[in-house]
Amino acid sequence: MIFIGEKINGTRQAIQEAIIKRDVDFIRKTALDQANAGADYLDVNAGTDPSREKEDMLWLLEIVQSVTDTPICIDSSTPEVIQAAIHVVKATPMINSINGDPQRLESFIPFINERDCNVIALALDESQSGMPKTVEERMMVLERIFKATRAAGIADDKVYIDPLIMAVATDQQAGLIAFASIRAIRETYPEAHITGGLSNISFGLPNRALVNRTFLTLAVEAGMDSAVVNPQNVPLIESLKATELLLGRDRFCRKYTTAAKIEFVKK
Repeated sequence: MIFIGEKINGTRQAIQEAIIKRDVDFIRKTALDQANAGADYLDVNAGTDPSREKEDMLWLLEIVQSVTDTPICIDSSTPEVIQAAIHVVKATPMINSINGDPQRLESFIPFINERDCNVIALALDESQSGMPKTVEERMMVLERIFKATRAAGIADDKVYIDPLIMAVATDQQAGLIAFASIRAIRETYPEAHITGGLSNISFGLPNRALVNRTFLTLAVEAGMDSAVVNPQNVPLIESLKATELLLGRDRFCRKYTTAAKIEFVKK
């Protein structure tokens, strides 16, 4: 399972305040805590006004890379910001994200090729109104995306597909559609990765952490192999390790017994 640490995001109030105040220690701690918890990538999203986003992104990258070598997931919808960031990241980064919008693909694909990056691809088309509602609509968008990435020489295993996880509180079928989408993606694009933010599924519900980790368990069984999460969420990580164990993906149960707390193992 590939974890993308979600916490350095300017849409989160604490991070936004740290960016504005240039609170170096807070950003360093947030980055280091996620890296030490096992994040494979650290998502970095300034999330600030377009007039200052590039400056804030470059500041964040400098601070994060001063305390950890964990690769960066550059998170921005602005080509200029991506272009600036991609030249200062040290390890090969991930780019978050592309979608079926032809203009977005045309703008971002050169950056992906320049550093041989992994890229998150959303199963939507921003040039069209409305979000895809069905599995079929998602797969149609992904067909266009893979046509473009393959034509550019980007290998399928560089693409991390976000199947669009929607809130079950507003659509009772949202979970089922997500699982069906994951299965369809895994069958159609077996070399690609499947990722996504878990928190959308539980929006508007009580005890969201329970819903999130239950969703992750079912999503992993369906074929998801990555997630944008807080890697310090111990109950979620424990659920994941137990899921991989029960699915026969943990040889000799080593990952489970290594990751579990001593008290939990004794039980």
